[in-house]
Amino acid sequence: MRHVRLGVLDVGSNTTRLLVADLKRGEIAPVAKVKVRLSLGEEIERSGEVSKAHVAAAAKAVERLAGLARDEGAEALDVFLTAPGRQAENAEQLVSALTRAAGVPVRVLSTEEEGRLAYGGAVATSRVPLPATVAVCDVGGASTEIAVGAPHAAPWWIESVDLGSVRLTTRVLDGGRPSGGELARAQAEAARAFASVVPPEVEAALAVGGSARAARRLVGGTLGEDELREAVRLVRSHSPRTIARRFGVDRERAQILAGGLVLLVEVQARLGVPLHVCDGGIREGALLAWAEEAQGVAVTRRTA
Repeated sequence: MRHVRLGVLDVGSNTTRLLVADLKRGEIAPVAKVKVRLSLGEEIERSGEVSKAHVAAAAKAVERLAGLARDEGAEALDVFLTAPGRQAENAEQLVSALTRAAGVPVRVLSTEEEGRLAYGGAVATSRVPLPATVAVCDVGGASTEIAVGAPHAAPWWIESVDLGSVRLTTRVLDGGRPSGGELARAQAEAARAFASVVPPEVEAALAVGGSARAARRLVGGTLGEDELREAVRLVRSHSPRTIARRFGVDRERAQILAGGLVLLVEVQARLGVPLHVCDGGIREGALLAWAEEAQGVAVTRRTA
């Protein structure tokens, strides 16, 4: 496999992220990572669509990030929408605007594709030994995916729930320090959303996404029942501003962290094993898929 540099631009419900990485000798080596907060999911939750102003802001961000990818020498650029492309009433308008801005076709990931890519990226970047059956949890801004499979193979079970940290915060929390009543309502909302989700039995679980990485800053990289309980206690005890300053969590992330933690608690309880937080996820999974489909080479791990 020749040396190739690729870019992946992931337009999500809360954050738009760019990853540029080199692929060489079956490995992924990140070159650049950039993120822009757009909060598309909050607007979709409130009004059902993305306003003209936010479509324009998203297009401007995508144009800038696509330009950065090309400046970094990316030979190809994969641009995709996750939940906003599925949930917004004017998703077609949003896709058209982003396609013009990126200069390449923008695709909307299905829930199955989102779960599969997150699974591949998590397995490739996991720092813990993986047993025969593993689950990957991806709590996003507007949806949560759980995928189950064997390491280094495609997942054979994928489930998606249309509830993420931004949606849950917009629906029942106010983005500040949550009260006991607010948390109880958030927990009840999460339980209703996951009521029909019965994952297969697994031996280990990985967690990807901004909520999981923020939780790692609070209580460490293994999120079991006790660790998640402590993380919830911390967000109940401190304002988002204090959480951001004390633990190094982005201020915007701190405002939706309570919602993300409620969802992580729900998923962890259903899987019955601790969640090990990974650095990689959907973007790394997209790079793996590109390499395997375009060049027929299995890219197995990240070097840095």
